[in-house]
Amino acid sequence: MKCRTFLNRGASTVERMSLPPPPLDAVEPVPRKVQSRSRTIVEWLIVLAIAVLVSLLVRTYVFQTFSIPSGSMEPTLQVGDRILVSKLSVEFGTIHRGDILVFKAPPDVRSDCGDDVADLVKRVIGLPGDHLTSKGNTIYVNGSPLKQPWTHNEPIFRHIGRVTVPANHYFMMGDNEPNSCDSRYWGSIPRSSVIGKVFLRIWPLSRIGFL
Repeated sequence: MKCRTFLNRGASTVERMSLPPPPLDAVEPVPRKVQSRSRTIVEWLIVLAIAVLVSLLVRTYVFQTFSIPSGSMEPTLQVGDRILVSKLSVEFGTIHRGDILVFKAPPDVRSDCGDDVADLVKRVIGLPGDHLTSKGNTIYVNGSPLKQPWTHNEPIFRHIGRVTVPANHYFMMGDNEPNSCDSRYWGSIPRSSVIGKVFLRIWPLSRIGFL
């Protein structure tokens, strides 16, 4: 609607018209369904990121799974078995004789055993400072026969000789003694190379159980 204003300035009359304000651009609200869908996608992305982060932290510092590629630990571990390894038990605990460990393969494994692998799984036979030897199928630790309550295959085949385990090192052997390339070939391993203790077989389901 037009409004007229008349101003008297002497003999002249000036007519001024007041025009309506320019129209504002209309902004349509975002539908609630679109907002809800976007919020849901963001929430799921956050949940997924947290899950991946937790998984990486657990794998790095707590637990890790491994698959058994050879028969060196038979009959305890079979080819294809999947095992769960505890890293905290090594980081904050004690390694005992008879423990099954996963550790980084020593450099000599490739030349002495012909295996190009990153990690190995064996059983602890000698602790730091132990004096080891073998005679027949008997392993002697500090002059006494080693008690082996775990199942293992004989004969020893390759004897230990006379070995003194260095400080912070461990002498490792496979339960399949005649068919295991272990510390008898490439020596003791440093504690720093130990990844963790094997404590559970998770596959196959028919053989699931603690170790």
